[in-house]
Amino acid sequence: MPLHVPPAPLPALRSLNVALGSPTAVRDARTPALRTAPGPLSPEHPLPVHVLDQVAPGGTAPLTRLTGWRFLVAAGDRAVAAADTMLTPDGWSFSRFFEGPYVPSTERALRQAEAVKGHWQPRLLSVPELYMLTLWLHGDTDADPATGTPAPDDLLIPLAPAPPGIAAHHPHPVADLLPLLTLRLAPAPLLGSPA
Repeated sequence: MPLHVPPAPLPALRSLNVALGSPTAVRDARTPALRTAPGPLSPEHPLPVHVLDQVAPGGTAPLTRLTGWRFLVAAGDRAVAAADTMLTPDGWSFSRFFEGPYVPSTERALRQAEAVKGHWQPRLLSVPELYMLTLWLHGDTDADPATGTPAPDDLLIPLAPAPPGIAAHHPHPVADLLPLLTLRLAPAPLLGSPA
């Protein structure tokens, strides 16, 4: 198996399990699929969520930061929702349940990643300015999942829906996708005043 899924911090998992065990938290969640799911709900596929803070031109490493851990919430053999946990001053805490296209897209990308040659540590990489989320396959499987930046040989699998011009569910080497992201994230040039 080429994926080496890092364990989530135990306090993050505990906070999610408390939320899943709370009828109030599940009932009040704005996720109909979660409220109507048959059988017990279980957290699966913990993935650290990193946000791309800055892409610098010239091939320098992008800046990222860990913002939380995301879990797919399964009922039986399929994910019906996802849940986020976040780091607070008091430690890891449950943040929210949600559903939508990124839930099945994450499942699909994880299945795709299983077929990619090599050994990978799966993570999620968010690019908020482009409304883009990718499965980040990090080549250093022993790395601390809370740190690091995408290496040129790492792979990014954009989740659907992806921004126009970027193929969803197609593995892109960071070295190939990063220049495109750099162009899209570059500030627009200031236009001079008319003469």
